[in-house]
Amino acid sequence: MPPAAITAIDSHAHVFAHGLPLAAARRHAPDYEATLAEYLALLDAHGVSHGVLVQPSFLGLDNSFLLGALRACPGRLRGVAVVDPTADDAMLHAMAEAGICGIRLNLVGLPLPDFSRPEWHRLFARARALGWHVELHRESRDLALAAQAVLDAGCALVVDHFGRPASAPATADEGFAWLLGAAASGRIWVKLSAAYRNWPAATTGTAARDAARALLKAFGPGRLVWGSDWPHTQHREVANYAATHAALADWVPDETARRRILVDTPAQLFKFKTGDINDDQ
Repeated sequence: MPPAAITAIDSHAHVFAHGLPLAAARRHAPDYEATLAEYLALLDAHGVSHGVLVQPSFLGLDNSFLLGALRACPGRLRGVAVVDPTADDAMLHAMAEAGICGIRLNLVGLPLPDFSRPEWHRLFARARALGWHVELHRESRDLALAAQAVLDAGCALVVDHFGRPASAPATADEGFAWLLGAAASGRIWVKLSAAYRNWPAATTGTAARDAARALLKAFGPGRLVWGSDWPHTQHREVANYAATHAALADWVPDETARRRILVDTPAQLFKFKTGDINDDQ
């Protein structure tokens, strides 16, 4: 059974197991498991009532393990899938019934797709019709170019991992500056997650704090969400759930703003039942 009320939502995590079919083109392949049971135990231990599972890049288009996890915890979890642009309506509707609420464009290190092609237009239109967002994971230098097709299609856009700025301070990064300016569109959300993917360990704390506060000033807490990025693939030596959970208080010291980022904003964005939000928390 899901928790009776939403106390906090982890908006970005992954689950996977040994023996799953791997994508032919992948950046890495973990030699460990990140099971649903482990993840739920971490949520419980840190007072996080709900979570959003994102399809890992190394599993490609096979979302079956993700869908199984969502079906095991229908009230507690939502999901973000990776799909082929030619995916048919039956597949997308089945995903929606399982708890998928968005599609991910995981484009780090890859050529940008030709979003002008008809199949992409159709996919974005289907996502919009389902009320799904489009999640973009791309280096900051290409954010503006990659995001435009999503925005032009009328979809809500969720930008991963601070927008993946390449410099510190992030405000000196051209792509991050574009992201701050694009907040005025009112149709972009940003995940405060995986700071360790953006900056060297020695500067991550300060760089992430400065970037988070710049994002908070531009977007407000109504369009920011927090994610653990568990199990911190390729960065397990520098990250753990407790540290990523605690970091948000450093990035966003104001308790009211932090509650919106942890509860109200992700509950709406990821389609959790707002009636489950306990205003006394």
